[in-house]
Amino acid sequence: MQRIFIQYYMKRFIIVAIILMAFPFHGFGQNYSFNGLDMNLGNLARLSNAETRSISPENYSGEKGKGGMAVPSDPRQVNVNNQSGPARDLGQGWKVNPYIIIEPNQTFTLAEIEGPGAIQHIWMTPKGIWKYSILRIYYDGEKTPSVECPVADFFCQGWNEYTPVNSLAVCVNPGQGFNCYWLMPFRKKCKITIENINDKDPVSIFYQIDYTLTSVPDDMAYFHAQYRHTYWCEDSVFTALDGINGKGQFVGIYLAYGIHNNRWWGEGELKFFIDGDKDFPTICTTGLEDYFGGAYDFMREGHYTTYSTPYTGLCQVVRPDGEYNSQQRFGIYRWHIMDPVRFNKSFRLTIQDLGWHKDRRFLKQHSEIGATTFWYQTEPHAAFPKFPSWEDIEVL
Repeated sequence: MQRIFIQYYMKRFIIVAIILMAFPFHGFGQNYSFNGLDMNLGNLARLSNAETRSISPENYSGEKGKGGMAVPSDPRQVNVNNQSGPARDLGQGWKVNPYIIIEPNQTFTLAEIEGPGAIQHIWMTPKGIWKYSILRIYYDGEKTPSVECPVADFFCQGWNEYTPVNSLAVCVNPGQGFNCYWLMPFRKKCKITIENINDKDPVSIFYQIDYTLTSVPDDMAYFHAQYRHTYWCEDSVFTALDGINGKGQFVGIYLAYGIHNNRWWGEGELKFFIDGDKDFPTICTTGLEDYFGGAYDFMREGHYTTYSTPYTGLCQVVRPDGEYNSQQRFGIYRWHIMDPVRFNKSFRLTIQDLGWHKDRRFLKQHSEIGATTFWYQTEPHAAFPKFPSWEDIEVL
């Protein structure tokens, strides 16, 4: 009788186990289909097996359970004097190392992450001359960077003066909190560095890099950004980006535009040469202020009027101060988040440097232009032009 009883309940147990295997409990160990990328308000409630990590000077590796472990005597804490650090009376776990210092002509590795995964947010607040801190990002063991840009221009601060930015991709908040929300997927590895090209002064940087470890779909391309600059647009046509080979989409541009005359300066067309276009582009805009979402010289009541919106902005107007700041300068951005410009094999972008003569005649200008372009593409990418020296990008 006892044997029959045991056999009966063993059969019941096996049946229940089979049912649980077929319809598993939605909890620990569940293989969720959502990978935790492409975040928006509509999918915040979705569960995922993605793992959230963060790198900062309080956790250089981003390892789980390794944050806030620095001690004043740790030789990696390059900024804290063992005897006089602010946490000297408190010790480990009490903000021992919130920032790093990069000496002149030195490069510091902010992050080295083993994939697959994606950077979802970067925050930093650099001191010193932002223009001389060069951000570079490498994916999957690349020898040349996919992102190469001054920190100032990457965060829409191209004139090395603080200006607030309130957009979806970049937010800059008081006093100089730089935030980036471009999604940066990688499959094997991601390396992020900053080089201090200042040959005299060190720079200190507080930073945090938030990322997720998760699967990356085959159709997800790599994020790129490149900086180009001229003090004098020689032929009145500025090439903001070229030499792009592969499949991808152009997603945005920030311009630091410096004017050498006293008239309206933004009549130039932006021309998008796609997949082998030669003399004439596939896309040609009606003028610079139109492309950046404004109109009629960005004017209201006789003055340039700044604005910062999710996709477009004239975020900065540097006005003459009657002394050394003698020229008007502008910072403008346009993010193609809802309307990316797609290409299959090649891409090039030019900007006409065009203003007004008197009597309503167009004027070919020779402006100072700094352009930071943003795009996604398949790898490998073409090598970028040689990055200029600090003398060639100095704010004059």
